[in-house]
Amino acid sequence: MRVTFPVLWDKQTGTIVNNESREIIRMFDTQFEGIANFYPHELREVIDQTIDGIYQPINNGVYRAGFATTQMAYEEGVTDLFNALDYWDGVLGKQRYLWGDQITEADWCMFTTLLRFDAVYYGHFKCNLRHLWDYSNLWNYPKELYQFPGVKETCNLDHIKRHYYKSHDKINPTRIPKDR
Repeated sequence: MRVTFPVLWDKQTGTIVNNESREIIRMFDTQFEGIANFYPHELREVIDQTIDGIYQPINNGVYRAGFATTQMAYEEGVTDLFNALDYWDGVLGKQRYLWGDQITEADWCMFTTLLRFDAVYYGHFKCNLRHLWDYSNLWNYPKELYQFPGVKETCNLDHIKRHYYKSHDKINPTRIPKDR
């Protein structure tokens, strides 16, 4: 069995409740009173539009570039990715989060890709037109989200790097670096 993360685990029944990040966030918002408010009713439409808008060029864009088998496919993926990063860097220059001063589900969807960007996607997936640190706003944005209670404890960059560099035989057949 291959385990993927994130996972919502039910300790009482010893079973996985869900392993889809977007659905887990929604469950916390809608089924557990007071735990989180990342999907407020008044912002749901724009949150959904934002998530849909960042998925293809950013969340999936790194994979489109990284797993491209033609130069054209790579160029399309990496161009879409960096155009979207440029856009959101500009947005974050005017406001704290993707939709103003409140962290939403859209921010967490963006966070997961940005967390891995320089450590994995820049080199391993060849998304190397710019580092994340080259973006004045996108650079600080995931660092702030990382400080949110409970987030730091669930992020392990060593584990993330080991997973990516050792599990993609076609991208990294030598599995180098071995211990990073």
